[in-house]
Amino acid sequence: MKTKVLFLCVHNSARSQMAEAYLKKFGGDRFEVESAGIETGKLNPLAIEVMLQDGIDISNNQTNDVFDFYKHGKIFSYVITVCDPKTAEKCPIFPGVIKVINWSFEDPSTFTGTHEEKIQHTIKVRDQIKLSVQDFIKDLDKN
Repeated sequence: MKTKVLFLCVHNSARSQMAEAYLKKFGGDRFEVESAGIETGKLNPLAIEVMLQDGIDISNNQTNDVFDFYKHGKIFSYVITVCDPKTAEKCPIFPGVIKVINWSFEDPSTFTGTHEEKIQHTIKVRDQIKLSVQDFIKDLDKN
């Protein structure tokens, strides 16, 4: 049986999309992965660009509203928030969740500076998310 994982952030525009893509890439068939936001937004062009640089195309991904998942009774083994803990408190509680995990990453939509500066900052966040996803898989393999 596949482990069901939901990644959550504010708009489902960057961090949760990156985390979903990496778990799909590294976790293979072991996981059923989705991502959503507290409010839906549109995909962040910075996230699209830095993921393409790492060989993953998320440009056609849709953004999802977490409350739609909740209303449809979706069940997840793990809910992983990728926003700050205060924002994560606004997420709904899903029945049957084994564990809720918070990975706090900076929001690329708040980055300022030149395009290149924003890209460099987003790459840093992308790489932190990538490592967190790989560590998550390793931790599950230990159990």
